[in-house]
Amino acid sequence: MPSPLYSPKTVRELLERHGLRPTKSLGQNFLIDGNILRLIADAGGAQAGEAVLEVGPGLGVLTRELAERGAHVTALEKDERLKGVLAETLAGLNVKIVWGDALDFDYASLPAGTRVIANLPYYISTALLTRFMSSGSVVSATVLVQREVAERLGSAPGQDGYGYLSALIALHGTVRVLRDVPKGAFFPAPDVTSSIVRLDFSGSLPPPGLVRLLEHSLSHRRKTLRNNLRMAGYAPDILDAALKLAHLSGEVRAEDVPLSAMSALNTALIAEANRGQTS
Repeated sequence: MPSPLYSPKTVRELLERHGLRPTKSLGQNFLIDGNILRLIADAGGAQAGEAVLEVGPGLGVLTRELAERGAHVTALEKDERLKGVLAETLAGLNVKIVWGDALDFDYASLPAGTRVIANLPYYISTALLTRFMSSGSVVSATVLVQREVAERLGSAPGQDGYGYLSALIALHGTVRVLRDVPKGAFFPAPDVTSSIVRLDFSGSLPPPGLVRLLEHSLSHRRKTLRNNLRMAGYAPDILDAALKLAHLSGEVRAEDVPLSAMSALNTALIAEANRGQTS
């Protein structure tokens, strides 16, 4: 096995020897920067005995780093053309490869306390993060994502990037943007700058009604809270009574409303709906 695996020369040789070309539609941009590789593994808590999930191992560059630290690695890979190269680069290591679409995987089946450490395919990064945090099994996710996604993850109410994803993250735990990663750290170089982000999940799942309320409220950023919820099918009389009970103006935009106030609105909506059923 050539060493180091992440060197541009080694990556090119692996691709050529196995007759492979990176597939843009699958978000295949392979890490070729050893410093970034080690930083991700360190930040993600990869160490002996830890259960680690990687999505999109590609050529096995990050996978190998994680496994050599003694982590028990499960890697999800959709592109079966990579079977030969992964058999070569991961030979003798404690890695379980699951072939299939990461969007179809049951993340709740992972061992409790699993840590995600991955260079996520950009085109499904938001969908995957949503699955990680709602799984109940994943305690943290240290991932490479587009910088604009990283900025949204850490945004608070009233800030430009705040939206449904930001609110969902805040409900489930905390997020830290660790550093930006230049395009030259990948082969081939992506069109956008990336960021390393670590998310830590509390393990307690928020009320489903509150999650739906946030999704409906933040569906159209420039519309008012009342209009978004009416469009989502909330009964006008119950909605107006609940807004008053939660001390919220219906003319406010949901992106400006703190989570505590949205939680109060959810409680008020439940109370008003129950009151309507018993009256």
